[in-house]
Amino acid sequence: MDARQVLLSTTNQKRTKPVISSSNPFDSVADFEVDQSSKPTTSASSRLGFSASNARYRNEFRDSGGIENQSVQELENYAVYKAEETTNTINGCLKIAEEMREDASNTLVKLHQQGQQITRTHQAVADIEHDLSRGEKLLGSLGGLFSKTWKPKKTHKIKGPLPVPQDDFHTQGSHLEQKQKLGLVTAPPRSEPRHLPSEQTSALEKVEHEKAKQDDVLSDLSNLLGELKSMAIDMGSEIKRQNVALDRMQDDTDEIHERVKGANQQGRRLLGK
Repeated sequence: MDARQVLLSTTNQKRTKPVISSSNPFDSVADFEVDQSSKPTTSASSRLGFSASNARYRNEFRDSGGIENQSVQELENYAVYKAEETTNTINGCLKIAEEMREDASNTLVKLHQQGQQITRTHQAVADIEHDLSRGEKLLGSLGGLFSKTWKPKKTHKIKGPLPVPQDDFHTQGSHLEQKQKLGLVTAPPRSEPRHLPSEQTSALEKVEHEKAKQDDVLSDLSNLLGELKSMAIDMGSEIKRQNVALDRMQDDTDEIHERVKGANQQGRRLLGK
């Protein structure tokens, strides 16, 4: 018998050799612990069952014969599930609206600051015109005794920044900005949450409870959307006002630029004589 045959014979003997059970008494305890750990606990089993039910509810029992083939108890549970799902969806919409309100508040404050900056810039242009007028008078008197008096070329009168009424967006924006700095700008209060009584309730009562919660959330959402509408109107009015203010400032800036250029030319002419 060669070495290869001996190796095959030894391998077959190892395969057919019976396994001798250990006499160690702790082996059975270890096996019992392994078996116990492999079994799900009661809470885990209930969670798995709940997840399975949710899966059936989500696909509307398409895998179990459709809605018409379900028991009354299953249909009641399905109604409660759909009511809770609708409540969660509406709560999500309310949360999105609250985030939009916070963004709108920040936008209103930024618009207020931008409007103030436009007003300050335009006022600086008007102050330049006051000083420029004094310089133009001085240049006009420096021509000499027999020279013609120089007069600046003026296209239109400097208008200056728009007057700001006391009850306009700037006042509202200023108050909102102050509230934000003090941390007083918060979302409007929600309705008080409803709670089911502690005793056992039927599926119909649970559905009615969810419908009442939905009505409360929809009422809060309606109020919040109304506030967002008012904010949007204020934003639109302020943007229009700022567009007019920018056009007005552009006209004054162009006028000042031309007058400064004319004054420089007159100054060079006097220095060249």
